[in-house]
Amino acid sequence: MSAEIINPDTEESGKRGFITLSVMLATIMQALDTTIANVALPHMRGAMNATQDQISWVLTSYIVASAIAMPLTALLAARMGRKKLFIYSVIGFTLTSVLCGAAQSLDQIVIFRLLQGIFGASLVPLSQSVLLDTYPPKQHGSAMAMWGVGVMVGPILGPSLGGWLTEYYNWRWVFYINVPFGMLACFGIATFVKETKLDPTRYFDLFGFTLLAIAIGSLQMFLDRGESQNWFSSTEIVIEAAMAAIALYMFVVHMFTSKSAPFLDPKMFTDKNFVIGLLFAFMMGVILLATMALLPPFLQNLMGYPVLDVGLLLSPRGFGTMVGMMIVGRLVNKVDLRFLITIGLALMIISLWEMTQFAVDISDWDIISTGIVQGLGLGLIFVPLSTLTFSTLAPHYRNEGTALYSLIRNIGSSIGISVVVTYLAHRTQINHAAYSEYITPFNTALNDAVTKGVYDTGSTAGLVSLNSEVTIQASILGYLQDFYLMMFVCMAMIPLLLLLRRPDYR
Repeated sequence: MSAEIINPDTEESGKRGFITLSVMLATIMQALDTTIANVALPHMRGAMNATQDQISWVLTSYIVASAIAMPLTALLAARMGRKKLFIYSVIGFTLTSVLCGAAQSLDQIVIFRLLQGIFGASLVPLSQSVLLDTYPPKQHGSAMAMWGVGVMVGPILGPSLGGWLTEYYNWRWVFYINVPFGMLACFGIATFVKETKLDPTRYFDLFGFTLLAIAIGSLQMFLDRGESQNWFSSTEIVIEAAMAAIALYMFVVHMFTSKSAPFLDPKMFTDKNFVIGLLFAFMMGVILLATMALLPPFLQNLMGYPVLDVGLLLSPRGFGTMVGMMIVGRLVNKVDLRFLITIGLALMIISLWEMTQFAVDISDWDIISTGIVQGLGLGLIFVPLSTLTFSTLAPHYRNEGTALYSLIRNIGSSIGISVVVTYLAHRTQINHAAYSEYITPFNTALNDAVTKGVYDTGSTAGLVSLNSEVTIQASILGYLQDFYLMMFVCMAMIPLLLLLRRPDYR
């Protein structure tokens, strides 16, 4: 009588697959929420009878709460257990998503979004930490490729999915869509993920955390409200900037001089790959969402595309990212990861250069092709960067390291969006003034247009029409100058590759 023999390697591989799927669902759920609600804001504003400044708190409350709570991930995982924290975070995020969808007033949705940010803060770093511990070092590149799909594709596809749900259903469905993801992720994590050892003796540096929370919260408020409050002409913005700078300085001094265990162990920062990886992640964060912040208004306001068509035109960027990650998953153990990052940066630079040539008469294919190339470049960068960043970091720092990595990337994204939006407004004003100098009786092209009846400079309506055309051209040039700025940021990342070490898995 023969017994069936089960290959333990096959069984372990199958279990890893379920773990990967479960944490991927949690990652996608959280990553989608960083952008999916943006499209629905005008509809929420009408439903809540709120002003533009008031409805912006729906985004601000989520971002600030998530940023402040994210550094607590390692401490809570040590005290509660990583698996338990993961499950509670998924359940809390799913329930608060339902509450956001059911909210009947602005106060309610802001409070529920704040709670959603707190529960969602741990999801991305925990998913990354679980995968790094689930797979052996030689397979970390493949694991990060799968994890990266959720982190990168979620924010890219968020606007198009949010636009579709809002157009054909209701803005509340941008929150209800999290329910099936949350239920499946919770079941998978509870069934397949192993619990970690508890460390109830771990010291909580309340003073250090308070300083870090003030610094992060003030910085996020400064970045999110700076543009609407006209930056440093506002007392609120000056106070927030001062609080962020002072609190961050005090936190760094406290971290390196504290006799008791500080909130972040400074020994982490002796790992060169980890430090360079954090700097690289910050600069990647600047690029990651900045393009997505610029293209929708460019396509809608200057080219006249409806919101659904904008989503369809931008979606190929996400598919390019997935293709890049699949390529990396196959090459990660065969080629130098720094070479893949170099190729990715080159593709990013090429796509941004192509975008600096945009005009109002560009074709759909121009938008789609640059998006695919840029997405492919992002896919080739993100996974090798995550792998190299944690390749030499001691395993007991992974919970702290992954939380800090996600936090730094998110701060980079916030800074990037604020910089490009402010730079766009600034350059548009300068461009408008420069173009206006050519509106003179001595401009031959203008005189020809007036002769042909295109503009009537003798009437108020004609002058308004002419000024509108100057504004459009000034805005187009402003967008192109923003694309140049991001291209130079990509170029500035290339020297950092020389400082990264190739991991040795022997």
